[in-house]
Amino acid sequence: MIDRGRVGLLPRPPSLEAESYLGFMESLRNHAIRGIFPAVAGDAEAARERAGGAAASLRDFVREADAVPRVAAWKRLMRSQQQSTWGRLFEAYRADAAAFEAELDAAERGRRGRLRRDPSFEVPRYASLDIHLQPGGYVGDPLAGYVFHHGTKVFYQGDNDQDELHRQVVDMVRVPDDGAVRRVLDVGCSIGQCTTALKQRFPEAEVVGLDVGLPLLRYANKRAHDLGIDVAFVHGLAEDTRLPDASQDVVLCYILFHEVPSRLFLPILRELHRVLRPGGALTVVDAPNGREFPAGNALWLEFDARYNCEPYSPAFVASDLGALLREAGFEVTSQG
Repeated sequence: MIDRGRVGLLPRPPSLEAESYLGFMESLRNHAIRGIFPAVAGDAEAARERAGGAAASLRDFVREADAVPRVAAWKRLMRSQQQSTWGRLFEAYRADAAAFEAELDAAERGRRGRLRRDPSFEVPRYASLDIHLQPGGYVGDPLAGYVFHHGTKVFYQGDNDQDELHRQVVDMVRVPDDGAVRRVLDVGCSIGQCTTALKQRFPEAEVVGLDVGLPLLRYANKRAHDLGIDVAFVHGLAEDTRLPDASQDVVLCYILFHEVPSRLFLPILRELHRVLRPGGALTVVDAPNGREFPAGNALWLEFDARYNCEPYSPAFVASDLGALLREAGFEVTSQG
């Protein structure tokens, strides 16, 4: 294995060929979203009108939209781009899988005790899907963290190469009114990009990232080791963190809720209310919800759910997060 270095925070892919291929996939995704989708959104508006306007059923609306060649071509392009990205990444990393797994092992030895996991942990079925079409999802392949990092670089269209979006999220995190931040929990942390940014914002705090995907956490642990940022990670469930009552000052959930079934929305919020101390602060950053969407956005949401393995997002988008927060015991101070 050749260490090809990094560009800032982003490690370079295993080969120049893979790097070039991913660059092309990123350009293709940019073209599909920034170049083609505005016209597709117009097609969707017209299709919804033909289907009966705002009162049209989603099924009838989507049937009308799919009959438009540009809409069908856009969907095919988006799905094929996603599949091709994952396929090339897995091919690149599996070519030297043993070396990359050894890197993960070495990071665990070097940061002994900073990745906590229970050998008896069983991944729930709801978390075992190939989310975003990533083969094995976030739990099924030991190299999923490496693949996820570069796959999401493409997914974010190059706008998050240096964790820019995660830093913006962390900048939005609310602190308790008394200003005391000793313990911070990042729920659904994936590869720890918000986790490390939280530690940089709150350097005196103990910052912990929790996720259901052990392969992502192992990569997050290695990444924290490489960056020299002292955070900890826990393999666990958002609905059952097993953390002590009132133990956290600040909790962040970034794009968590649209990745879990709706039956877990309230249990997760109640669990987070339990682990937050009185006066602690919860920040949730996720997809917009509880509102009517323009036809283009509704079409994309349906596409994601059906063809991009985002089966839980429609229920979250249709939910009332503010009402759920209040039912779980939170006081909602701001909602965008």
